[in-house]
Amino acid sequence: MLRVAVAIAPEVRQLLEEGSLEQLGELFDEIHEEDIADLIELLGQEEGAKLLSAVPAELAARVFERMEQHRQESMVQTMGVDNVAGIVSEMSADDRTDLIEGLPEEMGETLLERIEQVDPDAAAEVEELARWAEDSAGGLMTTDYVSIAPGSRVSEVIEKIRNEGTDAETVYYVYVVTKSEQLLGVASLRDILLASPNDKIDDIMIERVHAVSPTTDQEEVARTMAKYDFSALPVVGMGHKLLGVITVDDVIDVLTDEAREDVQRIGAIEPTEETYFRTDFWTFIRKRVVWLSILFFGGFFTEIALRRFNDVLVSVAALQFYLPLIISTGGNSGSQSASLMIRALATGEVSHSDWVKILTREIGQGIVMGVALGVLGAIRAFISGEGPRFALTIFGAVVGIVIGGCVVGSMFPLLLRRLGLDPATSSTPFIATVVDVLGIVVYLSIARLVFGALVPG
Repeated sequence: MLRVAVAIAPEVRQLLEEGSLEQLGELFDEIHEEDIADLIELLGQEEGAKLLSAVPAELAARVFERMEQHRQESMVQTMGVDNVAGIVSEMSADDRTDLIEGLPEEMGETLLERIEQVDPDAAAEVEELARWAEDSAGGLMTTDYVSIAPGSRVSEVIEKIRNEGTDAETVYYVYVVTKSEQLLGVASLRDILLASPNDKIDDIMIERVHAVSPTTDQEEVARTMAKYDFSALPVVGMGHKLLGVITVDDVIDVLTDEAREDVQRIGAIEPTEETYFRTDFWTFIRKRVVWLSILFFGGFFTEIALRRFNDVLVSVAALQFYLPLIISTGGNSGSQSASLMIRALATGEVSHSDWVKILTREIGQGIVMGVALGVLGAIRAFISGEGPRFALTIFGAVVGIVIGGCVVGSMFPLLLRRLGLDPATSSTPFIATVVDVLGIVVYLSIARLVFGALVPG
């Protein structure tokens, strides 16, 4: 991942030592900002700070946006608030707000004061965006966009894009607004370029604009943009006033964070905000031990179920050889159904009101898969010389536990969503524990019924 940074690091160090800033600028003209951010990570704090101070503020701002939150904070400390204020004021409004909100409170307030002295408009943008929750559309949006007045000609729109495009987060859409910032329509860059220079923007704009309110949850924003393949989505307030736009790069960050949280929850871990090595040892313990304790407690029910059917296991000793097979089959079917349902809920394909249709569908799938696996299990038992009654027990148990696994795995995420909780909390280990107990009860109940004459009354 750091191949470019590793390759250019010696040359950059030499140019910094020589003070060859012009050559350094020429070198960075050919390198992506992400690679420069990797380079700073490789160089370390002091040399990284020296590099950022040596390049133009516009480039330093784009590099700063690419750095991890903890690296930004340490760089602010190394360079000093006064030196970094000019760089931060050049950042896009949403990234600038995220940086200031992520800093320790006193440092963030000091930096905002310095930015206000350098660029009052940039400070005002931070104060405006900071009003909204971090996980809402308002927390994702930026105020850096291109807008145009109704009645403007296409030639005027193109000229405005040329003049303001470098400061905008995206130029793929131009928003048509009134003097009071009321959103009237939107025109794509493609439509603008294909239109005649004398055409009016009113004739090519789309009036039925897909937009979200600033309080819309970030997951809903991501689903909307994914559904319609938008590269940007406007955020409107009261009176359809345009407050800002959300760009696709911010949505990708949201999807990445949500996927990380879901994976951790599915693994029975409370989500962590930092990377693996940036997360404190005891933070991991705290976030893992609670669920492990719950699952450990759930294991007691497995032990209770086994004791309840101890007479069956003692009377037909061969039953215990197939116990791991029965339990794992139920857990696997439950995990499959849970994974499908968590994904379907996350993408909006299903809702908790669909539970009847989902239950019917899962029972049907459970019957078909259970019969298929049950036949295989019965054949294995028969080949092993266990006899037809034993084969019948295995068949019935597998069918029952696969159906039970499908039902539990699909219904539990729906129940959590109905209660207003994250469906991903129905972690695979938790469902597996529930289905384990269910599998033991089903398996040994069928065995007691089939081998009733051999089990003491």
